[in-house]
Amino acid sequence: MKWPRTAFAGLLLITLALLVISGSAKSSGEKKPSGDESRIRIGFAIAPVHLNLEGKNRALVGLGSYIVNAQAACANCHSCPTYAPGHNPYFGQAKQFNADNYLAGGVPFGPFTSRNITPDPDSGLPAELTFDQFKLVMRTGIDLEHEHPQFGPLLQVMPWPIYQSMTDRDLRAIYEYLGSIPHAEPGSCSGAGE
Repeated sequence: MKWPRTAFAGLLLITLALLVISGSAKSSGEKKPSGDESRIRIGFAIAPVHLNLEGKNRALVGLGSYIVNAQAACANCHSCPTYAPGHNPYFGQAKQFNADNYLAGGVPFGPFTSRNITPDPDSGLPAELTFDQFKLVMRTGIDLEHEHPQFGPLLQVMPWPIYQSMTDRDLRAIYEYLGSIPHAEPGSCSGAGE
């Protein structure tokens, strides 16, 4: 007997969610590994926008900035355009991220468009996700918004298969950082190469 495609997709989502919830990675309460101090310092130095640290874990925000801005290249897919005018390093210019539209999404990838991962102006939640939802997406690629059901239940452009191997602490740091940046709206990618 063949299962309908939607039943299989639903079973896949439930299985993946149970794996994440069961604690397949270490808890976020793990101790700070040695060497984080320099990454935290660098993270604060390279943050391209003003950070709101009120109620935030300062070390996690700095580490999150380091991961987002120096390792994971989040701005390349979630900022439109990535660099401020006259500051595109690919043209030999001094690098400066586009602070006005930083991580606000809007970058087209064929039938997909990157999402705004800045804090929601009403809830303050990064990408309008709780930490548990964020962790689920990063670990499993499940598209909680079901924006492209024709492609299945998983995000097709987001490199979640790479990010799923991050520690819970790294994911918590990214989330804490995203919660500290200002809300932004998508820009226009036309003329992005200037």
